[in-house]
Amino acid sequence: MRLSWILFFLLVGLGSKGLWAQFEFDEPPIRYSDSEPNDVIAQLIEAIESRETELVWDDTTGWLPSLLNKLNVAPDSQTLVFSKTSMQIRHITPSNPRAIYFSDNVYVGYVPGGEVIELSAVDPKLGAIFYTVDQSENKPQIVRDESQCMTCHGTRKTKDVPGYLVRSVYASESGHPHYSMGTTTTDHSTDFRDRFGGWYVTGEHGELRHRGNAIAEKDVRDPINFEPGANRQRLPEKVRSAKYLSEGSDLVALMVLEHQTQMHNLITRAAYETRQALFYQKTLNEALGRDAGFMSESTNNRINSAANQLLRYLLFRDEFKLTSPISGNPEFVRRFADQAKRDSSGRSLRDLDLNERLFKLPCSFLIQSESFDQLPDVIRGLILEKLVEGLTAGEPPKDFQHLTNEQRRGILEVLQDTKPEFAALLPQD
Repeated sequence: MRLSWILFFLLVGLGSKGLWAQFEFDEPPIRYSDSEPNDVIAQLIEAIESRETELVWDDTTGWLPSLLNKLNVAPDSQTLVFSKTSMQIRHITPSNPRAIYFSDNVYVGYVPGGEVIELSAVDPKLGAIFYTVDQSENKPQIVRDESQCMTCHGTRKTKDVPGYLVRSVYASESGHPHYSMGTTTTDHSTDFRDRFGGWYVTGEHGELRHRGNAIAEKDVRDPINFEPGANRQRLPEKVRSAKYLSEGSDLVALMVLEHQTQMHNLITRAAYETRQALFYQKTLNEALGRDAGFMSESTNNRINSAANQLLRYLLFRDEFKLTSPISGNPEFVRRFADQAKRDSSGRSLRDLDLNERLFKLPCSFLIQSESFDQLPDVIRGLILEKLVEGLTAGEPPKDFQHLTNEQRRGILEVLQDTKPEFAALLPQD
């Protein structure tokens, strides 16, 4: 009887994608809540507790400047969201927006007058880990979230894994979203006209229009007046910039934020899918007395599907094409590019285009992240093999046909010079 139930459970789990659309984070083999994270915030906690370092209190913004400094997050990454779409909704208004600061693997949320600063870092194996630190001048206590954040950060909007999202809403004068009018989870594929609702946006975007900087009217044909919020260089006067660490809410930073949040989610999803599939395959092999290395067709299909989904997003296959040049805070652009790994010709995956697309070479810079490098071997190797095949083929496969030959060659040469594991898979002359 026990064997029959094991077989039924595993065959259903491996064969029905729908049943596994919502991951059980705390079940084996993931054990999200019970696993000890090893992200940069967890490392900072250890350093504070061992007195290797300490945070310094600022009378205006509390622990914020010191946290950003310790976590290597730059103030010029600042974006401001005035919709009440986070845990500190009581303090968020159009005149007192929430600031988001971010790096490649850290996100920091700050609201003037808020009780806490919200923190998150990407753990290479577990995905997004969430923390808070009280805004009190007493000794800072950074505490891991025990599930509250998963209400928004562990849903279909985050690819069904602990992750991140940028939401565009129709915000009222109080900052409350008009949920009956719908919301959009945005990334690099989203039509520009549907982006940034409930956010402040500073920067140039020519004839393109977005929902940012605008209050929505409910129950009217055109809830957003796009023109007053277009091409704004400054925040509204009602927003006191002295309460923040930077002057604006940078458009280019917002676009990078949109891309990387969902990229993080897809990397985590690929890791979870693979670990789940291998776990169930191992259990099934043991139950049936099969060789430990046996891989069923359904297991291979599950891993291959996750690899293809990540690959398509990695290569910006469905990216929205810009019809006007974009410009923003030059300090953000400079610093972002300065972190690049460059090939022998000086090119990198962090070189921004901002004329027709986000990046000059349509391949996510997060392929060079620790999270990607720590994907399970089977799926990481599969993705890299698909990349080699698609970038070297005379006739590119479907997921590469949106790339020009010049773009394919550029991505190939950058990865060849900056990612040894990729270079090792290339055909030898």
